[in-house]
Amino acid sequence: MDLITILIIAVSFVLIVMLILLICLAIVYFKSKGKKEEKKTASQEVQKIKKNYAAYESASVLDFMDFDKIEDNMIIQKNGTRFVMVVECQGVNYDLMSEAEKIGVEEGFVQFLNTLRHPVQLYMQTRTINLEDSIHNYKSRVDEVERELQKRKNRYEQMKKSGAYSQEQLDKEFFEITKQQNLYEYGKDVVFNTERMSLNKNVLSKKYYIVIPYVPEEIGNESFDKEEIKNIAFSELYTRAQSIVRTIAACGVNGSIMDSYELADLLYVAYNRDEAEVYGLNRALKAGYDELYSTAPDVMEKKMKELRERIEKEAYDRANQEIERAQTELEKEYSNIQKKRNGLSNRRKSQKIN
Repeated sequence: MDLITILIIAVSFVLIVMLILLICLAIVYFKSKGKKEEKKTASQEVQKIKKNYAAYESASVLDFMDFDKIEDNMIIQKNGTRFVMVVECQGVNYDLMSEAEKIGVEEGFVQFLNTLRHPVQLYMQTRTINLEDSIHNYKSRVDEVERELQKRKNRYEQMKKSGAYSQEQLDKEFFEITKQQNLYEYGKDVVFNTERMSLNKNVLSKKYYIVIPYVPEEIGNESFDKEEIKNIAFSELYTRAQSIVRTIAACGVNGSIMDSYELADLLYVAYNRDEAEVYGLNRALKAGYDELYSTAPDVMEKKMKELRERIEKEAYDRANQEIERAQTELEKEYSNIQKKRNGLSNRRKSQKIN
């Protein structure tokens, strides 16, 4: 083999190796570029989902909390352009259920989701349990039991002293006294334990709600007045709420449509979470509050009041300025008249002298 042939083979081998390396580099480059684009696209999708999710969450909470008034078991919002009805749900002890019961609850919940033909919102509210009303009721009942017990004891003593009753009648009356005594002691224990429980400020309860909205746009292009729209909204919301109550019953969850007072209490706790623990809606209503939530005068009223005060002050200042200007002009005129008068007087005197 001559030298030229060896050189050709060597050059060919080097070219083949370089070509293979270029192909490998191209493959690695395009793969890395594709991965970067996939990561970028995935990141954009995640940011878009987060943005939409955050926007939905904030809007839904604001839409639920913002309201005009409560009427006919509905929360009326946005000047009568949106209506809301709420179903209160009682929770179930899912963790304590058997496997068959858990499967039944899950299937019932799937059925509930499949039957939905309108938007709903699941709302959960955590409340601090205020046992003051319960303690007051327990004490009232215990006081009644104590009074009844004392009456029975007095009657039993009178029966014994009279001697007109048989031993069987006395034993029967003593048995009733014993039952009343046991009931009284049990009531005192309940009050004592409830008062001890009320000392724990961390006793919380969770309440679950299904919020059902309705907008008049669902009616169509037909024209109705506000009263007709409210009646249609109530009928539609009541039908939807009853359907939801029946559907969630398959999950073992008991639901009930909240009335106007319960809706007011729900919003009162949402707006006054700290105050509601010690000053609930009942006390607020008994204290004579006509509005559910009011902490300050209306902003526009305050602005109008400030504007009126400013106008009055500016008018007063301008009037004073005009009076001062008029007084100054009068003083000047008086001074000129006085000078003219003095001049005439001096001229007459000079004429008499001459």
